[in-house]
Amino acid sequence: MKRQGHSGLARRPDRTRRAGITRRRFLASAAASAAAAAAAPYFVPASSLGADGRSAPSERIGVAIVGVGSRGNDHFQTMLRNGQAQILATCDANKPKADEAAKNADAYYAGQAGRGEGHGCASYSDFREVIARPDVDAIFIAAPENWHALIASHAVRAGKDVYCEKALSLTVREGRQLCQAVRRYGRVLQVGTQQRSDRQFRQACELALNGYIGRLQRVEVGVPGGRALPNAPTTPVPPGLDYEMWLGPAPFTPHNDIKCSFNWYFIYDYCAGWIQSWGVHHCDIALWGAPSLLAGPLEVSGSAEFPKDGLADTSITWNVEFKAANGLTMGFLDDGHIQHGVRFIGEKGWVHVTREGIWTEPGSLAKVEIKPTEQRLYESSNHHVNFLECIRTRRDPVSPVEAGHAATTLSLIADIATRTRRKLTWDWKTETFPDDDAANRYLSRAMRAPWAM
Repeated sequence: MKRQGHSGLARRPDRTRRAGITRRRFLASAAASAAAAAAAPYFVPASSLGADGRSAPSERIGVAIVGVGSRGNDHFQTMLRNGQAQILATCDANKPKADEAAKNADAYYAGQAGRGEGHGCASYSDFREVIARPDVDAIFIAAPENWHALIASHAVRAGKDVYCEKALSLTVREGRQLCQAVRRYGRVLQVGTQQRSDRQFRQACELALNGYIGRLQRVEVGVPGGRALPNAPTTPVPPGLDYEMWLGPAPFTPHNDIKCSFNWYFIYDYCAGWIQSWGVHHCDIALWGAPSLLAGPLEVSGSAEFPKDGLADTSITWNVEFKAANGLTMGFLDDGHIQHGVRFIGEKGWVHVTREGIWTEPGSLAKVEIKPTEQRLYESSNHHVNFLECIRTRRDPVSPVEAGHAATTLSLIADIATRTRRKLTWDWKTETFPDDDAANRYLSRAMRAPWAM
């Protein structure tokens, strides 16, 4: 049931609207790149730079954008105007998109330098050629979910720092392997769960962590539901699209005019649906404010509605219930059945947070200032800037790889519970469902040759 009549309203809540390189050459180049990165000196802190905040060209962080669709273009535009970074490469399986982005980067930098044209940004359709470049320090990954962990693991092994869009991985096993690679190679990885860089989400979590709502009893999470798609006939691959590269590790299926766009979110070969890809945002905040959900075995059960026909095969609606070892419960539903956002419910009140604002009961909690002596969370006011700062300092970012993995895992075990349609027990230590082979089979997927983590 949707909740009505919040107290302490800061703003009126609105529902979120649904809105060719050879392997041998690649490995050799990647090894050389990793060695060069390891030998490079740390960057000069931004505070020591000029008054306009722009680094000298030799001190800018060289970045590449892999995947320049809607979300990738957001990263492109942000980095283009950030004086601490320089876009050196764009990459997309749809090469004309990469070409256009590179052209725009050159035009922008040429204008900044007062020249008529620029020649600093190259375009690619194969990410391996990008990470083989020793001048690229960091990679932004905005390809479909089935690519995230794979590209990121190749990048960190080549000595690159990574900003990886959510969800961190397609499967739990891929996410764990990526965590291990990031730590083994000493790289910075920022997960694109940008709500951690929003003050109101941090405030809500700190209110819950510091007992302002009394002992925490329940967390409720609501995110947009999925959608059905029509059946799609096979169509020719359009000029400029490297369809084999677009599919990557996913099973081969013929090209059609629907899936190589926003619609891949709802096709299980590429994503577990919005229970995963939208769900990870608010699941991450739930874990930030209620870490006891991670502190022992977790019972999980749920149900979901799946499309009966058509191209989509991920959940449209769902209702999942978690129970932690200490008795804390969490409900995770589509926001057609529960209010959008994250609500922490305690013995003495509650706090509800979305991207539109924060609401509390009692209303006075909305104005509480967390004391320096109380439990404080990592403070970041800008997700991209935090990533660049951490590249320079080698500090972990606000959304480190392990946090992204935990939130992704929570969303995936929710999906698995709806597919098995029975109560499961999740063991965070082993990252398995003990003595349940059928459920454990969902934890990994085979990758199409020649791709491997």
